[in-house]
Amino acid sequence: MTVLPPPPTIERCYRHPDRETGRRCTRCGKPACGDCLVQVSVGSHCVDCIKAARPDVKTRARFWNARQPTLVTYVLIVINAAVYLWTASSPRNEFRIALAEPFIQNGEYYRLITSGFLHFGIFHIAMNMLLLFQLGQLLEPAIGRVRFALLYFAALLAGSFGALLLQPNGLTGGASGAVFGLMAAAAVGLHRRGVNIFQTGIGTVLILNLVITFTIPNISVGGHLGGATAGALTGFVVLAPPYNTLPKWASYAAPVVVMVVSVIGSLVVSG
Repeated sequence: MTVLPPPPTIERCYRHPDRETGRRCTRCGKPACGDCLVQVSVGSHCVDCIKAARPDVKTRARFWNARQPTLVTYVLIVINAAVYLWTASSPRNEFRIALAEPFIQNGEYYRLITSGFLHFGIFHIAMNMLLLFQLGQLLEPAIGRVRFALLYFAALLAGSFGALLLQPNGLTGGASGAVFGLMAAAAVGLHRRGVNIFQTGIGTVLILNLVITFTIPNISVGGHLGGATAGALTGFVVLAPPYNTLPKWASYAAPVVVMVVSVIGSLVVSG
């Protein structure tokens, strides 16, 4: 009497029991159809194994964060662009955030900051955002997000102070003061490291913009000079060379001190 072998077992996908399959997950061994397997470097994994191997939300957020070395730069560009679109939709919006001494005397202190995000025309914002992007790529990865943001706003507030000091009744706006501060900080930082700034392009751009400041009308001389001065002073500390003996906290305190002095100075000159 001949004993026949049992018929072969027909395997079915563990997620789709109505589908026959001859494949298995190379990690857990479960049978799975082609729709439930994902090709990996060696073999194929089922969707459950793929999900289990995925980092948790906290880890993924940390990985994403590490891949964004200039996040603050991009956020600032987006804010400037959004404000420009808002003001372009109605010219009256410009007067709601622009800077002038009468507004500060009226208690509208927020204009010391909002004016730094106001731009008059597409060329104005395009040039400022181009410089912000380039300088952000240089500075933010080097000093970190927090100190970069502090440096930016220190220069912005100092630019507002300078504008009120030299042109109190002029309607002022623009990120130029902050951008000048970034340029000056970069120049000082490179110089402290023994780098010739005119071999990097920073020196040429800074000098060219200073020439434009004094030769083209309707430019806030005070805003540019105030931002540049704050950037140079803050950059001396924040961008100190590695062998510098200053404590780390000083690189955070320096821009904060500049911001406080700029705000107090703006209130004093506005009477």
